[in-house]
Amino acid sequence: MDRMEIRPDNHADRLQTLLWSACGLALLWLLYLLSPILTPFLLAGIFAYICAPLVDRLARHRIPRTAGALLVILLLATLLMLLGLILLPLIREEGQQMMDRLPALVALWNERAMPWLQQHFGIQPHAMDAAAMKRLLSENRDSVQNILHSLLQSLKIGGMAMIGMFTTLILLPIVMFYLLVDWHHLLERLDGFVPRPWHAQTRRIAREIDAVLGEFLHGQMSVMLSLAVYYSLGLWLAGVNFALPVGVLTGLLIFVPYAGFALGLGLAILVALLQFEGIGPLIGVAIVYSLGQVLESFVLTPWLVGQRIGLHPLAVIFALLAFGQIFGFFGILLALPASAVLLVGLRHVSASYLDSRLYRGEAESEDKELPP
Repeated sequence: MDRMEIRPDNHADRLQTLLWSACGLALLWLLYLLSPILTPFLLAGIFAYICAPLVDRLARHRIPRTAGALLVILLLATLLMLLGLILLPLIREEGQQMMDRLPALVALWNERAMPWLQQHFGIQPHAMDAAAMKRLLSENRDSVQNILHSLLQSLKIGGMAMIGMFTTLILLPIVMFYLLVDWHHLLERLDGFVPRPWHAQTRRIAREIDAVLGEFLHGQMSVMLSLAVYYSLGLWLAGVNFALPVGVLTGLLIFVPYAGFALGLGLAILVALLQFEGIGPLIGVAIVYSLGQVLESFVLTPWLVGQRIGLHPLAVIFALLAFGQIFGFFGILLALPASAVLLVGLRHVSASYLDSRLYRGEAESEDKELPP
């Protein structure tokens, strides 16, 4: 009789679980269908998560959250504008110098670089013709104009892509503002949807993930500042012009794997080439950036980031390689924060296993005590 009374309840519970699981899958499918328009909301959520502690700190100093959110967004926009003001004039000036000094660069290659490569490495590169280089640049300049013209014409056909990009740029600060203002209210709403049997453990895991991600951000900022100082000082000691802006730019963009490093290295090589002071600055750039890559990958990131989030230095290196192999560029970009989140989950799984009857051997001992 007891079993007959329990079965309907179990059946109802299973049916309810099945229905809610179907609703969850339907929600995930809907998010997948809406993914093209979710980009500004996703980016705004990431920036809001990063900036929410700063708004909270301003609120503790009796600054309303509305004003604090506006100040934080303006500060972020100012930093991005300063980065553009550092980068764009540098590229424009170096590009103009390259056009003006092209004949001298060709002469340097033919008279110094070619004999040096042939003498030390046995390489026989082809000589450059200054007139041919000028003609090539002139043709490319016309090609660039044609490309720009075709791009402008294609806007009539593919204008939705441009509209989407501008919509993202406009919506990003707006969505970020509302998220920052209502941050704690939104968290409370999400917390209210967690099933009560899992509520305490879910909150505990969420707090641990939040703490680990906070430590990751602090560690990443330390790596960026350390590398900005290193590259600026290293390029200055190597005698490279514009050492400070190139070094700071390389350090600040280092959070973008490969792209930030490649951009800084390309600018440094271009500056060194346009100095016309021999091969010395180029060798200096090669040494500075080679040591910088080793310093970042095997010293700064494992120790300043890995130790903060509880990952062993070898685990940090493995995570970067593994996520890069599986997910490519974005895998490397998200390797450490994703590993930190997985680490929190593994800690709880490990604790559950160590507290299980399987680990303690109780299930086996009970089976042995059963009567024949």
